[in-house]
Amino acid sequence: MKKKNNGLKKILYIYGGVFLLLVITCITVYSIYNKKLAEATKQSLLATEKLENIVPNDTIEDVSLQLSQSIQEALAERKENTENKVEENNVITNVPEEVDPEQQEPIQEEVKPLEFMYPVEGEIIKEFATEKLVFSETLQEWVVHNGIDIKAERTAIVKSVEEGKVIAIKNDPRYGLTVIVEHKDGYKSIYSNLLTAEFVEEGDTVEKGQTLGTIGNSAIFEIADEPHLHFELLKDEEYIDPMVHLK
Repeated sequence: MKKKNNGLKKILYIYGGVFLLLVITCITVYSIYNKKLAEATKQSLLATEKLENIVPNDTIEDVSLQLSQSIQEALAERKENTENKVEENNVITNVPEEVDPEQQEPIQEEVKPLEFMYPVEGEIIKEFATEKLVFSETLQEWVVHNGIDIKAERTAIVKSVEEGKVIAIKNDPRYGLTVIVEHKDGYKSIYSNLLTAEFVEEGDTVEKGQTLGTIGNSAIFEIADEPHLHFELLKDEEYIDPMVHLK
């Protein structure tokens, strides 16, 4: 019985020693951990105090805000650059192909229609008559009349009804001294019964309203009439009524 008690005591001593050793070990480890944790906290506080001494709190907040804004601006700029590149690519893609100048159709200039002015101011004393007859005081008979007679004073100035080119200055056996001006679109204007025509020469280019000559009394077929201009207008070599076109 005494031996059993001694054996039990030994076991208790052993377990007690182990337990005590474990307790001592835990206390030692806990102490070391707390010491290191305290040192780390102290270092963190010191670093924070140093940072606050160097940079104030409001500055740190501003820096943080600026950094956030800078990041947002950078992202926005990157997005804008991406969109611009896409637009540039679209522009380059949509550039029309160059047209060969030889294959390109010529640009047609706007054609201004002719507007004929009166060659001289005055009363119409004889009308255009190709499908009916008019009486000639000089010939004392009924005849056709391929133009109009405009009454005006002797030596009154006769003007070109439109721009054109003087293609003839001649003495017509019927209508006397005559100037013929060729216009575009197949028109010709004829000015007869003139006194003078020294203001122009054959081949001259004349403007609308430019002086061609003066009224006289050189038309043999109309010698009995008052001083006037015998005026004719042709379209593609056919006589047309000047009164329809004069303005």
